[in-house]
Amino acid sequence: MTTTSQSESLPAEEFFGHPKGLYICFATELWERFSFYGMKFLLLLYLTKYHLFTDAAGYDVLGAYAGLVYALPVIGGLLADRYLGMRKAVVFGAVLLCCGHLLMAYEGQEAMSFAAGSVLSSSITLNDGSVLAAGTELTEAVIIQDVIALDFFFLALALIAVGVGFLKPNISTIVGQLYGKDDPRRDGGFTIFYMGINIGAFSATLLCGWLGETYGWNYGFGAAGIGMLLGLVTFLKGQKYLMGLAEPTNPAILKQSVIGPLNREWVIYLCGLLSLAVVWLLLQNEHVVHLGQNVLLTIALIALPAFALLKGSREEFQRTLVLMILIASSVVFWALFEQSAGSMTLYADRVVDRSLFGSEVRASMFGSLNPFFIITCAPLFAALWIWLARRGWEPSTPVKFGLGIIQAGLGFGAMVVGAQFLGEDGKVAMVWLTLAYLLHTTGELCLSPVGLSAVTKLSIRRVVGVSMGTWFLAMSLSETVATRLGKMASIDIAAGETQDVAHALATYTELYQFLMWTGIGVGVFMILISPWLKKWMCGVR
Repeated sequence: MTTTSQSESLPAEEFFGHPKGLYICFATELWERFSFYGMKFLLLLYLTKYHLFTDAAGYDVLGAYAGLVYALPVIGGLLADRYLGMRKAVVFGAVLLCCGHLLMAYEGQEAMSFAAGSVLSSSITLNDGSVLAAGTELTEAVIIQDVIALDFFFLALALIAVGVGFLKPNISTIVGQLYGKDDPRRDGGFTIFYMGINIGAFSATLLCGWLGETYGWNYGFGAAGIGMLLGLVTFLKGQKYLMGLAEPTNPAILKQSVIGPLNREWVIYLCGLLSLAVVWLLLQNEHVVHLGQNVLLTIALIALPAFALLKGSREEFQRTLVLMILIASSVVFWALFEQSAGSMTLYADRVVDRSLFGSEVRASMFGSLNPFFIITCAPLFAALWIWLARRGWEPSTPVKFGLGIIQAGLGFGAMVVGAQFLGEDGKVAMVWLTLAYLLHTTGELCLSPVGLSAVTKLSIRRVVGVSMGTWFLAMSLSETVATRLGKMASIDIAAGETQDVAHALATYTELYQFLMWTGIGVGVFMILISPWLKKWMCGVR
């Protein structure tokens, strides 16, 4: 009996024409994204303003964290497919996420800075444990951080990264399992599911950002943790509506003893917990993460065409080459797009006039613009592609990629133009940053959905899973590339100094000019080579 007929024979298990399990996944993912984005857009501000990290050090943490968040789901998905099943993987991941987000609410002592030339009125203990006695005149600026609190902070990030690795790939797979292969409701179900993602992201960046920057970082992080807890409770209470479709394919193998009294299932959980130590170290060594991403992506970009050349037909080889070019170009797009939680958030905090109707918009709250524009623009783009297709005008996949990358570049162009029209306080009006987010979102709608579709259509069936993993590995690499680009506009203020708005604006504008021309240049290049790429796609649209 197919999944569809199961659903039709159990009308009580449906709600508004879809399986009730869809709404359980919808709510779980909504709260998971609420917790994730509620924390993500506070992260760099928290590090630079509370723990007094330099911009460069803050970017390193953000890049390593975001890169691991996109890389680890490949492992979590494999473990669920082969052993755990999707339900157990989601529950384990959600538990780790709850622990991580709630641990983020522990701030420790706020970092203190001492300007060069100042004389200490009391002794202080440096980060390395050495002590400077009272009466010491400092020859250089000194920053004292709560090292223990930072250790807990990195543990919290490790819990979140590993938790996302188990939850993220498998909650989406459950949605697909709820529908038969030819069920006409399938696309509508995924549309509802992805709407939950954007509702969670939109509400989180508004609420958590406002709480964190207004009342204290722990309030913002704590709210994100409560959101994840609600997601876990929702999933646990709604498991009966999954109709057994997310269970392990071979439950017996999970019960087999592996290490003494520990069976395979508990060994997997134990290894997940032990991996926290590795991730904890990687979060503090961005260069290792970046190197690993480059090595793995390079191997994949070479190995997949080689496999197609040796084992596939001429058409399969050509299609694989096109897919590799699309994946490589996506790194450029996401590296530009992911400036949002990095340089664009600091830009909003430092050089944007955020006053609105007598109140102040918090810098982290600008992150809500992307999911807002996704919710409002996605139906328009879906209708546009259909309208163009009926007339034979729909752009090919490579052209859509080019258009997406160009729009990412034009988004930075909006801020470059905005820097020429400053207010009396020397700051940029919010409208220019809003326009940048709009252009980045329309670019995302051109590239992201068709990119995922291209992976499934262009890759050889025998290695479609590896191809999808390569797509997400490219997104992982783009995160560290994004923060490395952001470091080109690092602005470090010595203790006792105040922010020079004009200098900061000039620094960011120089970076955004570079990103603008990079996006436009790569996008135009993709459009120019699109006729050859379309030919090599061998009829795949």
